Amino acid sequence: MKLAFIGGGTMGEAIAAGAIANKVAAAGDIAVCDVALARREHLSSRYGVSVTESASEAASGADLIVLAVKPQEFATAAGGLKGSLTSGQTVMSIMAGVRIETIAEVTGHAAIVRAMPNTPATIGEGMTVWTATAAVAGPARESVRLLLSVLGEEAAVDDEKYIDMATAVSGSGPAYVFLLIEALVDAAVEIGLEREMATRMVLQTVKGSARYAEDSGAEPAALREQVTSPGGTTEAALRELEDAGVRAAFARAVGAAYERAKELGG
Repeated sequence: MKLAFIGGGTMGEAIAAGAIANKVAAAGDIAVCDVALARREHLSSRYGVSVTESASEAASGADLIVLAVKPQEFATAAGGLKGSLTSGQTVMSIMAGVRIETIAEVTGHAAIVRAMPNTPATIGEGMTVWTATAAVAGPARESVRLLLSVLGEEAAVDDEKYIDMATAVSGSGPAYVFLLIEALVDAAVEIGLEREMATRMVLQTVKGSARYAEDSGAEPAALREQVTSPGGTTEAALRELEDAGVRAAFARAVGAAYERAKELGG
């Protein structure tokens, strides 16, 4: 597979590195367009990919072109693609809030994929939800699935509206988890634990609990009940959380993120 990246930032680099490491694409078949000389030099020296300042040059001959720039830089960075793409090429955007209609207008292309990865994708543990236009079919869809799998789990949806929902859940989700970790560590320090030990305990508890939930296949509610003994410490803790309205707060938070995602997309 030949890949082109318009934007060589953190997420673009993660996809390129994952593609090379997983033998999805050879370094010699990857071209990166980035306006920053430092980024071009870094990517070229570390991975052996070709680099350029020209979007059309990077995209020439690529099977899949990844738009990995900031949304506000999109029109300028990808404007050079219009009129230079062929019917056999697929354009995949990982930009937050930029709709397929806008991508198609700027690039002048019909085969468009819109994907929403999250931060853990940079270490191969992400969740990416994606959708594609009808022009992306057969082998092209499989190429997209294969590339996104290097970032972690991927799931295709048949309507772009689900991308906004994914943005509110898995896209913003790491921040919810980081807030939980932060609050638990602070609470542990408050009762007398050293911060370093508290951080270690909380990180392993979160990691282990997620793995346990995944491996068990049980509903989260059932798992919670398993570790909640009547009259015990966990029951006392959960009562405080429920009384504080934690569930409702999560519902409001996800709802606010969803509404904002729709606003950003116009």
